[in-house]
Amino acid sequence: MEALLYTRFLVTLSFVSVASSTDSPCSLRRRFRLNEMHEPGDVVLGGLFEVHYTSLFSNITYTSEPEQPSCEGFDTLGFRDAMTMAFAVEEINKNPDLLPNLTLGYSLYDNCGALVIGFSGALSLASGQEEGISPQENCSGTPPILAIVGDSYSTFSIAIANVLGLFKIPIVSYFATCSCLSDHRQFPSFFRTIPSDAFQVNAVIQILKHFGWTWVGLLVTDDDYGFYVAQSFQSSLSQQGGACLAYVEVLPWDSKPGELKRIVNLIKTSMARVVIVFAHEIHTFRLIEEVAEQNVTGQQWIASEAWASAAVLQIPRFIPFLGGTLGIAIRRGEIPGLRDFLLQTHPNKNNNYETNLVRQFWEHTFQCKFKPAEEEEDDEALCTGDEDLEQVETELLDVSNLRPEYNVYKAVYALAHALDEMLHCEPGKGPFVDRTCAALQSLEPWQLLHYLQKVNFTTPFGDQVSFDENGDALPMYDVMNWVWLPDGGTKIQNVGEVKKSAFGRGELVLNENLIFWNFESKQPPQSACSENCPPGTRMARKKGQPVCCFDCIPCSDGKISNGSNARECISCPEDFWSSPQRDDCLPKETEFLSYHEPLGICLTTTSLLGTFICALVLGIFIYHRSTPIVRANNSELSFLLLVSLKLCFLCSLLFIGRPRLWTCQLRHAAFGISFVLCVSCILVKTMVVLAVFKASKPGGGASLKWFGPTQQRGTVFTLTCIQAAVCTVWIVSASPMPHKNTQYHNDKIVYECEVGSTFGFAVLLSYIGLLAFISFVLAFLARNLPDNFNEAKLITFSMLIFCAVWVAFVPAYINSPGRYADAVEVFAILASSFGLLVALFGPKCYIILLRPERNTKKAIMGRGITTS
Repeated sequence: MEALLYTRFLVTLSFVSVASSTDSPCSLRRRFRLNEMHEPGDVVLGGLFEVHYTSLFSNITYTSEPEQPSCEGFDTLGFRDAMTMAFAVEEINKNPDLLPNLTLGYSLYDNCGALVIGFSGALSLASGQEEGISPQENCSGTPPILAIVGDSYSTFSIAIANVLGLFKIPIVSYFATCSCLSDHRQFPSFFRTIPSDAFQVNAVIQILKHFGWTWVGLLVTDDDYGFYVAQSFQSSLSQQGGACLAYVEVLPWDSKPGELKRIVNLIKTSMARVVIVFAHEIHTFRLIEEVAEQNVTGQQWIASEAWASAAVLQIPRFIPFLGGTLGIAIRRGEIPGLRDFLLQTHPNKNNNYETNLVRQFWEHTFQCKFKPAEEEEDDEALCTGDEDLEQVETELLDVSNLRPEYNVYKAVYALAHALDEMLHCEPGKGPFVDRTCAALQSLEPWQLLHYLQKVNFTTPFGDQVSFDENGDALPMYDVMNWVWLPDGGTKIQNVGEVKKSAFGRGELVLNENLIFWNFESKQPPQSACSENCPPGTRMARKKGQPVCCFDCIPCSDGKISNGSNARECISCPEDFWSSPQRDDCLPKETEFLSYHEPLGICLTTTSLLGTFICALVLGIFIYHRSTPIVRANNSELSFLLLVSLKLCFLCSLLFIGRPRLWTCQLRHAAFGISFVLCVSCILVKTMVVLAVFKASKPGGGASLKWFGPTQQRGTVFTLTCIQAAVCTVWIVSASPMPHKNTQYHNDKIVYECEVGSTFGFAVLLSYIGLLAFISFVLAFLARNLPDNFNEAKLITFSMLIFCAVWVAFVPAYINSPGRYADAVEVFAILASSFGLLVALFGPKCYIILLRPERNTKKAIMGRGITTS
């Protein structure tokens, strides 16, 4: 494309050259035949407008001068743009406060929608079309024009600005939007009163985000305007995210039915329901013709400013397809007095040549021809000049929706204000070399550039006009909506606006209640490559697809997503877990041996039952304390043993319920001390039994002095104090603490007591085990001692149960998770306690309560001499 443009440029440039020194001064090599309109003045402004939109070229030969291109397809709206410039110049000339001592003129050319013609017009404006334009031999002096308003096409403006920028001729475009033109280093003399495509692209992206459209198609024209739009779209979407392009297609510059069929078929088959079109009116017209031919409905069209308010597309045949279109339109303005000026439009009888734009408009509007009398034909209507514009329907007089015209108006006034500021320069305070000012008699275009950059004024409509460092105007767009009326007609209404925000991007304001949607639901359509991922899932990009095409993957355990289209799942806090739907974090279920669950209730009941039985046995023993069986078995130690067993049963309650600091510290200490007290009583009882039977033998009486009541109490107290000391050191050095354990279950918090010091816990258990083992060994040795009621047998049996329970406890405790570890320990405490209680006191209670005849000294001692 760029190569083609440069080729055209070189061909066109070859048409114009300055004659050699042997020719007359400043002679033209060739004059271009251009459609034009002129008004003389002290300073002349140039203008380039698309008054015709089609041009025909003859083949270029090298044997004769090539024919000039002919322009066809009169565009009334383009002509109105040109007339708006003429009106602005006339209004400025009537304004006593703006350029009071200077008359502005204009020289307007038609580009016919062709680069070569537009470029020829620009060269004609820069160099003039008349011979001998300067009285000086070296062709110096004021150029034919000081600045140019135009062109309307970005591609044309690029070519013109590239060349005329070398001569610092100011160019103020009213319709060229290519973002590339914002490069002020490449285009130092280019300005515009319309925002660049970069802002327009951001405005469209804001609309896409507003309605949640993430999968869209993009159609652009085959020129610089389309190329830079596509580039800007892809760059902005990658930076801002939120949407992807399903396809990018280039509309052919010329009519190519095969290519248009392929593009429309792609639109029809694509999942994208939103189609963005950055194209000129003629290309959009051809596209929609093919859309209507293939009956492609159900699309939401988004129009660029080039066709957002194009009347040529608002025809009944297109409305079923284009109804509901959202468009980015040039800021609408009001120009007081313009309609009255347009009503005065009339062909000048003294300037009735064929290329006069007013004459061509007249012929187009009234369908007649101005012809010399000798060429009159009876069957062709002739224009008389007496036709009445008010009696004919023409778009020229419709000034209710002035958009490009408003930009033309602002462009002319910007140049006028710059020129006015330049002419008000005080000598000696100027911005040029040696602080000089520009002189009216020798104005240079580059001198105007300095002042144009600093222009700042407000239009009668209330809009501020100024240019930034890139020559761009303050960006603002209207958002338009195509409404399909019940009578089959259409209207375009304003439903919002996009302004430049503090961050430099488009700030969108929409009135959704006014928007007409061309769908049965009367709601905005859905346009996405993939359905939205619901809460509880995350997006996983499909391999080889754009980021908008994804699968929805459920969040893993412990992670959630509480919004749609989450890119990542977030982890729940430590004490929380994901809900079954993975859309919320819920407090983790807590687990501990509770009083309210069946296992806790059973263990609590058993503990209280054991305590009650101990109390009952203690009551029986106290009541029958004077009986031989109670007295014969060391009643004081028996009472102390029953109390210790009661403590053993009660200490198991400390293992039930939510662990606290005090319960964690007390449970093992109470357990260890209670059981040492119990086992030490049994040990002393065993030793007493052995001492008694040893004393019954000749010479053994001396041993009893070591096992009197004081020694028995002292032994029990000492052994118990040793365990108390172990527990104290343990609690002080490495105290057991409540702990939230999440290793057993990810979704549960197991409350447990950390032992603090495994060594301390091992010493506690080992000490109990040592005493129990000694008691068992001593009782086993005394099991066959002669007596009718040998308590050593009962102690042996009880210690056997006790040791068996605690030997089984250790591996069971280690391998039991969470609350079950506490349950195992409670079970061991209760089982061993019941074993001691039943084994030691069961037979005695049986004799006391059921066999009182055996509860006599004779019965106990009567058969003591015989072996059982």
